[in-house]
Amino acid sequence: MKITELAGRKRKMTGITNILQRVGFSPSGFILLVVLAVLPFIPPFSSEFILRWLIFGAFLAAQAVAFDLTAGYINVVNFGFAAILGLGAYTSAILANTSPYLIVQTGLTPWIGMFIGAIVAGFVGFILGFLTLRLRGLYAAIMAWFVGIAILGLARNLIKLTRGSLGLSPPSLLETSSNRPYFYIILTMMVAIYIICKIVTRSHYGLAFRALGQNIDAARASGINPTKYRVFNFTLSCFCAGLLGGFYAHYFVSLTPQAVMHTSKTVEVLAIAFIGGRGFLWGGILTAFPFVFFIEYLRSALPGLPGLHLVIYGVLMVLVMIYYPKGLAGFVVWAREKIKIYKEEKNGGF
Repeated sequence: MKITELAGRKRKMTGITNILQRVGFSPSGFILLVVLAVLPFIPPFSSEFILRWLIFGAFLAAQAVAFDLTAGYINVVNFGFAAILGLGAYTSAILANTSPYLIVQTGLTPWIGMFIGAIVAGFVGFILGFLTLRLRGLYAAIMAWFVGIAILGLARNLIKLTRGSLGLSPPSLLETSSNRPYFYIILTMMVAIYIICKIVTRSHYGLAFRALGQNIDAARASGINPTKYRVFNFTLSCFCAGLLGGFYAHYFVSLTPQAVMHTSKTVEVLAIAFIGGRGFLWGGILTAFPFVFFIEYLRSALPGLPGLHLVIYGVLMVLVMIYYPKGLAGFVVWAREKIKIYKEEKNGGF
């Protein structure tokens, strides 16, 4: 009877593990996600200022996932990523405006405006995919950067639409002063973006992405259409960025071109994605939260050293690229394999 019960429990656990793996989670990863979900109820994480750190961690992690879809799979670093995120933020903020200082006063609910902003950002990603079709490596990254600079310039100069450097004060997403509901919104967005990207990369699209990232000529000779897969990759990545931009606009309720679209914001996301491990997607999630807590602590402890976090990002990126190019996720996979081999050898010894 006991053997039958144990066998039944084992089959049930195997079934749960298979379901989790289909959406890109290992059992340990799912447990960490559950722990993250209950943290806002546990002191000191329940305090408002630490909740803001958690929100920013989830926001940065979601960006890293969307960024890694392009950088880690088709091997193109989208240096215009922050500008495209800002495009989604500005689109949603402008559509939600009711004040007379802008020429657009539609007063659309932010919940709809966020998705319209994502569609606009996705369309720009669609165009960017076509613009970089004939470009590779550094040249494609520079083209993406130029597009980002153009979007930043438009946000600064279209004063009647964006108020330029004066910025916008879009309405908040929720009528509450508590950060906890916003944390669960961005956590849901992070998980949704991760699952969608993971499902895509596990399909034939993912195989095509990796082939294009390794050798576009060989991929084309194998029958892969670079236009189809590269444009789709850019579109999906930028759509996710635009959606996150909408959340940014209606959570921080303060929007300026410099604060959201500057290239330094892209560098932060790039650093998290690369330190986490290119081509893993979940590496950025694993890296973002401890990094945000560490950086925010440094900012509060050393207010006289602005920009210190960028120096730390740079040093860590250099160390990772020299000594462990697969990043934190690669180290976790290596450690997991070593533990598995050790267990098998130990069981075999008996």
